[in-house]
Amino acid sequence: MGLSNLAIKSIRSVLALCAAIFVSACSSEVALTELDIPKPLVVKMPVAVAVKYPENFTKYVYEEEVLGSEKWQIDLGGSNRILFNSIFYALFDSVTVVKSEEDLKTLQFDAYIEPEIDAFEFSIPAQSRTPAYAVWIRYRLKVFDSSGTQVANWPVSAYGKAHGGKFGGAETLRRAAILAMRDAAAVIGIQLDKATGISKLTRGNEIQVEGTDEVTSESGTAQIGTIENEPQTET
Repeated sequence: MGLSNLAIKSIRSVLALCAAIFVSACSSEVALTELDIPKPLVVKMPVAVAVKYPENFTKYVYEEEVLGSEKWQIDLGGSNRILFNSIFYALFDSVTVVKSEEDLKTLQFDAYIEPEIDAFEFSIPAQSRTPAYAVWIRYRLKVFDSSGTQVANWPVSAYGKAHGGKFGGAETLRRAAILAMRDAAAVIGIQLDKATGISKLTRGNEIQVEGTDEVTSESGTAQIGTIENEPQTET
C-alpha cells in the first residue's frame, strides 16, 4: 500500500527541516562590533571636511560559500563607519558627517570625502592549506573640492592575517578582518594627503592628482587576491 498524501507531506516537511538545520550548522557569521584602531600619530591638517557614508558602505555584508566547507557571512557594516570616523577625526581639524538626507549645498567645507568598498576577499585553512585565516579589503576614497569637482579617486588595499590557536574559525576570521582594517587605517593616515592633495583644498587651490595608483602600507604590498606580503599579521 502506498503512502498517503498526508504521510508524504509530513516526510517532506521533516526533510526540509533537517536540511535547514544542516545548512545552519554549516554556516559561520562574523560581526565586527568592537574595533581597536590606533589613532594615526600625525599633525592634524587645517582642513574642514564633510564625509558621507553610503548605505551600502555602512551596511556592508559579504557572503560566500566555501566549496567543501561552510557558508560564511561577514558583517563589516557599522565597523566601517567606526574605522573611518576614527581616521578622519584624527587627521582633520573639522569633520562633519553628512546624513543621507542632508544637502551639501547647506554645509561649509573645504573637502568632501566619500569612502566605498571596492572588494573583499578572505581565505580559511581549508582553502590555503595553512593554519592562517586571511582577509583582504580594498577601500576607495573619492575626494571632492568645495565646488563638487572630484580631485582624487584613491584605492587603498589592506590585509590582515590571524592564526586559529585556541580560537574558533569565526573569531579568528574576525581578528583577521580587524587587522586588515588596522592596516587600512595606517595606510590612510600616512598616505592620504600625498595621494589626494587634500590639504591644498583649504586654500581654494585647484589640484590635480596624477593617476590613481593603489597605495598600501610601506611594510608590504597588500594586493587583493594575493597573500605574498603581510602588513598586519597575528600569531
